Amino acid sequence: MEQLQLGKIKLTWLNGGVTHLDGGAMFGVVPKPLWTRKYAVNDKNQIECRTDPILVEVDDKKFLIETGIGNGKLTDKQKRNFGVTEESKVEESLQQLGLTPADIDAVLMTHLHFDHACGLTKPDGDGYVSVFPNATIFTSNIEWDEMRNPNIRSKATYWEINWRGIEEQVETFEKEIEIYPGIRMVHTGGHSDGHAIVIFESEGEMAIHLSDILPTHAHQNVLWVMAYDDYPMTSIAEKQKWLPFAAENNAWLTFYHDAVNRAIKWDKDGNVVEELKRES
Repeated sequence: MEQLQLGKIKLTWLNGGVTHLDGGAMFGVVPKPLWTRKYAVNDKNQIECRTDPILVEVDDKKFLIETGIGNGKLTDKQKRNFGVTEESKVEESLQQLGLTPADIDAVLMTHLHFDHACGLTKPDGDGYVSVFPNATIFTSNIEWDEMRNPNIRSKATYWEINWRGIEEQVETFEKEIEIYPGIRMVHTGGHSDGHAIVIFESEGEMAIHLSDILPTHAHQNVLWVMAYDDYPMTSIAEKQKWLPFAAENNAWLTFYHDAVNRAIKWDKDGNVVEELKRES
């Protein structure tokens, strides 16, 4: 498991499963001859998209960013449509670190689309129960409202099976919230109306988790946004804000979906300063 140390904060990438999504959807209006120079594609026009949560350890606290695609929740049709070749092994990853889901103090959900939120619950009899029973689950109030009341478009990704059973654990915020000293969530919108990012700061070091505002390193160009984005112009504006901010602060940018990089640093001209590769 790849790790990144930021002062007192340690990040560890867990195995949350893998999907293969349509490259055209992942890169929107960008012509295929351009994006295929940046990211590998298979013969079905799909790109590999990891769904790997990040374990965050600081002092005696343990947080999780996103939750993977879960286990035993996707139908065979969904697995085929989303190109799922491996379901989540988050619990096994935690076990390797001497932890269990009950040890997680909080789960930071940038948004609640199925590929981020399926790992929140698991089947239990005729219903679903929380995977992380002792955790506070943080998300924006906009996201939580849409999760439970999706519209005609968003109901394809906001699923009741991913929120039933965790209602009492959820804590929402409007614009920004400090989860713990040095760790905060900031609402951005863009990919979804309630989308948020996570910023880490410790002992002069910084990392920013832009989640689906920057799903892979190949989305570095501010104009390269997904067809999945509900508000693409907001996604562009947020990238225009946070990518220069990261460069100015020598900050790492961390990834949930990237099959190549776990984290990367770019300078103000977009050149790679440092990168943490995913081990195959």
